[in-house]
Amino acid sequence: MLTVLVIDESRLRAGEICAGLALAGYQVAAILAGAENLTAEVERLQPDVILIDTDSPSRDTLENLAAMNKDMPRPVVIFTQADGQETIRDAVKAGVSAYVVDGLDPKRIKPIVDVARARFEDTQALRRELDEISQKLSDRKLVDQAKGVLMKARGMDEDAAYHAMRKLAMARGQSMAKVARDVIDMARVLL
Repeated sequence: MLTVLVIDESRLRAGEICAGLALAGYQVAAILAGAENLTAEVERLQPDVILIDTDSPSRDTLENLAAMNKDMPRPVVIFTQADGQETIRDAVKAGVSAYVVDGLDPKRIKPIVDVARARFEDTQALRRELDEISQKLSDRKLVDQAKGVLMKARGMDEDAAYHAMRKLAMARGQSMAKVARDVIDMARVLL
């Protein structure tokens, strides 16, 4: 069962949200009056989704969301009356998956949460892909730098330097990037 952390300064509205979540088949992990200590609360409660109902998301709320999003990203849905373009941009930058203006209708909770979760999963997949590509590029630069070191120090051509590092990587059971780092570190010590 999907668990939802509800953040709302109004206990009355929070009660209505909880009723809507229950009708949608979700379980409420907790109700918080504000986003202070959000990272600690998310770590403690491990909710699947965070739902915030507010008249306008405060700077503190958005900063707490951004901090939480770095370490423990979760789909976040904000229901609000604030429709300013800058506020919406800031919310999306803080990791908000769905920003719904003009109030909360309990019948709309399920499809909105489902869309937020799907968007969050797509965003996370893109981030993982970007991180992987960045790491490969970084590794490639290290290998190229290490090849240059071997070419200069040993008088090898590029192909021979690559194959020497590849052979060493296979013999050690290490990645080419690790061997390249070792070659560069040794060159710093010896040269």
